[in-house]
Amino acid sequence: MHRILQLLEQDARITPARIAKMLGITEQEVNASIHKYEKENVILGYKAIIDWDKVERDSVTALIEVRVSPQKGMGFDELARRIHCHKQVVSVYLMSGSFDFTVIINGRSLQEVSRFVSENLAPMENIISTSTHFVLKKYKDAGIDFNPVDEREDFHDD
Repeated sequence: MHRILQLLEQDARITPARIAKMLGITEQEVNASIHKYEKENVILGYKAIIDWDKVERDSVTALIEVRVSPQKGMGFDELARRIHCHKQVVSVYLMSGSFDFTVIINGRSLQEVSRFVSENLAPMENIISTSTHFVLKKYKDAGIDFNPVDEREDFHDD
């Protein structure tokens, strides 16, 4: 029944009736599977993907590379927990390569993101360094195309 998960991941608003029709099973089977997935924390939540550039709201997204020195007996999991408990943090990923975590945060301004890094993240025990990258434009997020065609006048051919 992984196909149900794939369909929900593509469109969380798809109805159980539509899924049942697509998969050739009953709506009751779909509902039972979804309930089981939710109970087992396979489905962790449902989320709308918003293009905040199209509404009047200041929003900045930053990806922060974080290098850490994990304490003995604490490991990466405890550090990740301490990082992701902040409301600005959208995602935390343990990475391979030259840094340990990627932390994705949202803020209202570059200054707000900078304040978060300097006041909350960088001073944490076991944080060796951070490197912040600001998202300038989203083309695709969570599998959703943000219509990257630039419609400004100076790019149109007459």
